[in-house]
Amino acid sequence: MLQSRRIYLPPLSLIGPGALKDLGEELKDLSYKKALFVTDKVLVKIGVAQKVLDVLKEAGIESVTLDEVKPNPTVKNVKAGLSLLKENNCDFILTLGGGSPQDCGKAIGILATNPGNIEDFEGIHKSKNKSLPIVAINTTAGTASEVTINYVITDVKRRVKMVMVDKNCLVSIAVNDPELMLGKPADLTAATGMDALTHAIEAYVTKGAFGWSDALALEAIKLISSSLEKAVKNGSDIEARSKMAWGQFIAGQSFSNAGLGFVHSMAHQLGGMYDLPHGVANAVLLPHVEKFNIPSCANKLKKVARAMGVAVLDMSDQEGANAAIEAIKKLSLAVGIPSGLKELGVKEEDFEVMAKNAIADVCTGGNPRDVTVEDAIEIYKLAM
Repeated sequence: MLQSRRIYLPPLSLIGPGALKDLGEELKDLSYKKALFVTDKVLVKIGVAQKVLDVLKEAGIESVTLDEVKPNPTVKNVKAGLSLLKENNCDFILTLGGGSPQDCGKAIGILATNPGNIEDFEGIHKSKNKSLPIVAINTTAGTASEVTINYVITDVKRRVKMVMVDKNCLVSIAVNDPELMLGKPADLTAATGMDALTHAIEAYVTKGAFGWSDALALEAIKLISSSLEKAVKNGSDIEARSKMAWGQFIAGQSFSNAGLGFVHSMAHQLGGMYDLPHGVANAVLLPHVEKFNIPSCANKLKKVARAMGVAVLDMSDQEGANAAIEAIKKLSLAVGIPSGLKELGVKEEDFEVMAKNAIADVCTGGNPRDVTVEDAIEIYKLAM
């Protein structure tokens, strides 16, 4: 059915080897004076943060650094960043890292221009004012937070990951330089890569999918499924890293405009309850949720299998969908993802609470098949 669409994209994206150097030229043309630099201690320790600080210095821009961001950024992280920003009169935010610094920076940016606490913005388009300008430099091929209208912050008190979908959090400049991704640990590469694959697959089968998002999602699936194992096994493979950077980049654009599904709803609860890495949670749950979804999207899952390199020409939709599930499992195993939730310390006694919270998650509405609490509990059991 033909209808109008709103497409949300950053005003400028720089992508490919050397993109960080291009950012320096862009910053020189802007009027920014002082950055709140949001990153994590690992990137400071290995010297990646210094490369960015050098770019800022060359552009004549001062900065103050917040490097305490946790892998699942918390309300406390956001508050600390907002205080630092105000105390130092920063006029923009520069984020460096994977989804954690990106999401934290976006939350700070929203609070810098909107009254209230970050908890007030959980849900869809809750803010009134555009975020403080954000320049987002991505260092992992995973979350694509640098190009999406989404961010996630953990409420430690409730042990819940709050999902915000907000057009006002969209960054001003997004940077994806695969040279910054070289040499990253294999487990991080695997987890973030499977996160990106989950984005692409969920965006393709979601209720909100449309022609443009479908085209991006399928291309992302092809890029990720053909390059992730290479990037995991050889962290210095610039071609594999570049393909992953592009794959996660366009997967992010797809899901940011089409939506996600119940894999993310369930994974958010694992992050909130156990502080598990988001990509790992997604990877473990993905085949189980998509198997549940087969009755509602078998034809699309068959096309997922084809995009992953499976010969599906002589298969029925059901057979093709099953082949997609097996292809996902095979890739997950090849890159070293844990085999189940039990291995990650998840307890059955928490299933009911997590299932109820997953049903209430903002991503659930996009799932191609309606889900009950009982369904969710059963999927968690199968994923053990």
